[in-house]
Amino acid sequence: MERINKYLASCGVASRRESEKIILEGRVKVNNVVISNLATMIDPDKDKVEVDGVILSKISNYSYIMFYKPKGCVTTVKDDKGRKTIYDYLEKLNIPHLVPVGRLDYDTEGLLLLTNDGDLVYNLTHPSHEVPKTYLVKIEGEIPEHKLAQLRKGVKIDGVLTKRARVKLIQYKDGISKLEITIHEGRNRQIRKMLEAVGYEVEFLKRIAVGNLKLGGLSRGGYRVLNDYEIDYLKKF
Repeated sequence: MERINKYLASCGVASRRESEKIILEGRVKVNNVVISNLATMIDPDKDKVEVDGVILSKISNYSYIMFYKPKGCVTTVKDDKGRKTIYDYLEKLNIPHLVPVGRLDYDTEGLLLLTNDGDLVYNLTHPSHEVPKTYLVKIEGEIPEHKLAQLRKGVKIDGVLTKRARVKLIQYKDGISKLEITIHEGRNRQIRKMLEAVGYEVEFLKRIAVGNLKLGGLSRGGYRVLNDYEIDYLKKF
């Protein structure tokens, strides 16, 4: 027996948390009956499970993709404002149920992982696993050491203190400070809000690494398949 949200994730529908939202929206049927109980258990060998009328089956061969998300697109399948999405760049892959591991906002570029392995999405996005994510940040003006220390120790955003971060001033030139920041959380627009908390507005933001996986070599809008070593590394989180 298997919990319904885990089964949906193993079929590549979405992460476990996103699968719970799909269930609560009344989009899931088990043996032709709409379910809403998140604790529902199913037998994958006997029960027929549908999402939006499509019968599910577990994916036997998962796909793992690194994508260089450009600025000016959203991390969703469709956008109600008609903006470009990451899937406009990935449609040639033709991989079913490919979902992003976390999100990058519209004005942020850089490394985004995508997979149809729901368990991996769950592990990499669960707060308890504290997967490190590293960003290149540019702000206007010179930032003093005491404010860098604040960012490292933690600042309040949305009323909650951020966890300790690694913050390095790489360069100050022509009125622009270039920082490298590593965080272990995935809060909404976290880097931008952290800098706002110490009086700065982010001019440029790029995710350059997730754990030890680095973006190098890809151009904006480009992607590649992860190798076995990289996949094994991610599965250890």
